[in-house]
Amino acid sequence: MKIMAVGDVVGKCGRRVFLKYTKKLKTEKNIDIVIVNGENAAGGKGLTKPVLSELYGAGADVVTSGNHIWDKKEVLSFIDREPYLIRPANYPGNAPGKGYCIYPFKAKNIAVINLSGRVFFDALDDPFQKADEILDEIKNEADIIIVDFHAEATSEKLALAHYLSGRVTALVGTHTHVQTADERIIEGNTAYITDLGMTGPIDSILGVKKEIIIEKFLTARPVKFDIAEGRGVYSAAIIEIDNNNIAKNIDRVLIYEE
Repeated sequence: MKIMAVGDVVGKCGRRVFLKYTKKLKTEKNIDIVIVNGENAAGGKGLTKPVLSELYGAGADVVTSGNHIWDKKEVLSFIDREPYLIRPANYPGNAPGKGYCIYPFKAKNIAVINLSGRVFFDALDDPFQKADEILDEIKNEADIIIVDFHAEATSEKLALAHYLSGRVTALVGTHTHVQTADERIIEGNTAYITDLGMTGPIDSILGVKKEIIIEKFLTARPVKFDIAEGRGVYSAAIIEIDNNNIAKNIDRVLIYEE
């Protein structure tokens, strides 16, 4: 089995690039399941129902998110009704939506877990303990387990990957919008990459218009983040899983739009 995890889709450009390459890659690379982080897909922050439908129509099977999941308030009206849209599981209390889903594919059940980091981030519940809780809940349900860890710090991502090694099939990082070149199989069984990168406008600063971010650094004053357009980049990783549900290979995907 091959599962492709796609990095943060940013704005209109990101959606266009996701549409342009996802189905093509599914065919060329024999991809079975596509997981995509969509928390920046609607105008750079949050998700709307039409944008979610656009991601599904472009080839997404499961949509994960992160710290911007609540930025479009209308998400509250549909997140509980979407079985394959998930938000970080370690939001405290009874947050809307759910932190993991089970996606059936042929004879396999693929669990996708979404977690948020705490280093340089809003204070949420402990992602390590929350992962333990979820793994205990799904131990008799899931054949394959993929974790999207939406976090800032490389050390936190790598620590969680080692903590979960042998208990999850793969842990992929999101949030920083820059793809890392450290894909590997940890301890012979868990695929890992610190960050998948961004699917969005490459002629930008993390998806935002360059001049806006430069102004912020020059003046130290607040600015409005407007999402850039133009040429895009598609960032992802393909995880190959054997018949024993063990990750055997992980390859980065980085496509610059011409």
